[in-house]
Amino acid sequence: MRAFVLTGPGAYEMQEVPEPVAAPGEVVVDVERVGVCGTDMEFFTGEMAYLHQGHASFPMRLGHEWSGRVRAVGAGVGREWLGRRVMGDTMIGCGDCRRCLRGRGHVCAKRSEVGVRDGRPGALAEQLAVPASSLHPLPDSVDATLGALVEPGGNALRAARSATPEMNERVLVLGPGTIGLLTAMFARARGADVHIMGKTRSSLEFARGLGFDRLWQEDTLPDLPFDAIVDASNAPQLPSLALELVEPGGRVVCIGLAGEPSRIDTRTLALKDVTAVGLLSASPALDPAIKAYADGSVDPRPLVAATVGLEQVGTVLAGQRPPGAGAGPKIHVDPRLVVD
Repeated sequence: MRAFVLTGPGAYEMQEVPEPVAAPGEVVVDVERVGVCGTDMEFFTGEMAYLHQGHASFPMRLGHEWSGRVRAVGAGVGREWLGRRVMGDTMIGCGDCRRCLRGRGHVCAKRSEVGVRDGRPGALAEQLAVPASSLHPLPDSVDATLGALVEPGGNALRAARSATPEMNERVLVLGPGTIGLLTAMFARARGADVHIMGKTRSSLEFARGLGFDRLWQEDTLPDLPFDAIVDASNAPQLPSLALELVEPGGRVVCIGLAGEPSRIDTRTLALKDVTAVGLLSASPALDPAIKAYADGSVDPRPLVAATVGLEQVGTVLAGQRPPGAGAGPKIHVDPRLVVD
């Protein structure tokens, strides 16, 4: 089968690799759609921390935001999975440690991460093998595009829940990228008064097209009491700004990752009685994200600017927009597309 393989920083190949075989407890999926995300771009540049911590190495196959259809099952897996449309959890815990047994497999010290960590190949290929335990069925109303947006959506839903535990709260989202906009969508669906701060006018105008009208740049932020602030950016100075701006007794939610340490003054954190929340992984919120997409309370499809084939992945990772791409922040890949 065809697969996109990252062989080193900025280096990649289209390769013919053996089709995966479903090991006991696993399934093989025909991949229908894959999202390209910031983590993939960090691997492409060589900046991703896992490369320097020994959790990942080249060559590697990226792709952890995916949807597809089950084509084969391994020993111990029910045949009712055959033909089902699914997406899958990125985080694969060991299943036996204290964290896994307490339902926190997404932070298991021995976890693998599909397309990210410990050599488990990702979805930028025509087929993918994953544990059946990681699968989440997709209803008919959740198409392939929506299915590949469930993983980032689960992350964003966790952020929105942490930021808006009650109705009618005012939340400021820092960074109108995919996660930031998804967080804003889920927060809006929860009844929040959503404000978004961005760096460029074009990104804010795109947010306006999604129905958000409280849009700001840092120098135009209004003097309003924000009950919660979600940092969905990669700017190292913004967590400190979030702590400065949030109301006493409020919440700061950190879901973005900067390339260098972000520092906050814990004296301010304590004296303002602020709750700070860090989030890793969509795992605890995948099914609720699917439900929100299925019932239409959140529709993230406008975020997808273009869908390309495997042959175009390298140029996308290098930062080039596909010809004719829309204004959205997300690029999708359909491994079934063959470009001459």
